[in-house]
Amino acid sequence: MKDAADQPRVTLRWLVEDELAPSDVQGLLLGEVTAGEESLDVAQQTNGTSTTGTANSTNTTNSTGATLQTPPPASAGTPASAPPLTGDGSAAKTEEDPPKRMFGMIPDFENTNNTPLNQTPLSVREKYVLAWHQSTDFSAHVGAAFAAGLQQWGNGQPRYGEGWGAYGKRFAAAEGDQMSSSWLIYGVFPSLLHDDPRYFRLGKGSAPVRVWYAITRTFVTRRDNGTQRFNYSTVSGQLVSCAISTAYYPEIDRATSRVFSNWGLDLVGFSAYNVLSEYYPDLIKALFHHGKNGGTGSGS
Repeated sequence: MKDAADQPRVTLRWLVEDELAPSDVQGLLLGEVTAGEESLDVAQQTNGTSTTGTANSTNTTNSTGATLQTPPPASAGTPASAPPLTGDGSAAKTEEDPPKRMFGMIPDFENTNNTPLNQTPLSVREKYVLAWHQSTDFSAHVGAAFAAGLQQWGNGQPRYGEGWGAYGKRFAAAEGDQMSSSWLIYGVFPSLLHDDPRYFRLGKGSAPVRVWYAITRTFVTRRDNGTQRFNYSTVSGQLVSCAISTAYYPEIDRATSRVFSNWGLDLVGFSAYNVLSEYYPDLIKALFHHGKNGGTGSGS
């Protein structure tokens, strides 16, 4: 019996010369073995698969005596698409992306898990798309309406007055604030300074570590080249946004001191926002898990 290496290969020219039956041609083109399957199974169980050079091959003989060679199977050690590996070589678990809206009225499109798969830098276009979603998503408008309602209820910036007309002014001001802030800190400044405007959620570790990480992301950012530096995009972008707001705030609130006080409060708000972004997926997971347990308990 000849080795697999000595068996002739079947080409399209051989199909004509050997006058293979149509069923054999179909079986060859489909990569199917139509004869000798039982003997092949026995040979594989006893001797394994024959190899030629570095490639595995399986040869069978059809009804006319021509040798058919099926393509080698893919190597089990090198799959076509392997899952990402951790530092110790084990397969890494793919984490679910955080929700893009918190409580249905706070846009959180910049929130992503801090994993190697998500650390590919955004293009300039993607940064502006992020800014677009942050500023125009319906949740942004709901958030502005809610903020205006709280300000109306607490009589914040009393120069606006009271009533629906005053509420409309507060809502318009809140819309202007969130739109200018979103475009500047997620689109314009990150594109010019090559910063990554996303919040890379830590998602693990002790509570003090995660809270401190979230708070400091207001002042520390990841650059497009993977390094970290002072977050000029957020800090400077928000300052410019506060300066723009003097165009529509009441005249008494346009003083320079008011601009800087609003800027400081906004930065504190960003840090609180980051903490919420860090823990919101955990909150949803806990509530969902609790709900499932409650449902199971009630049904038993």
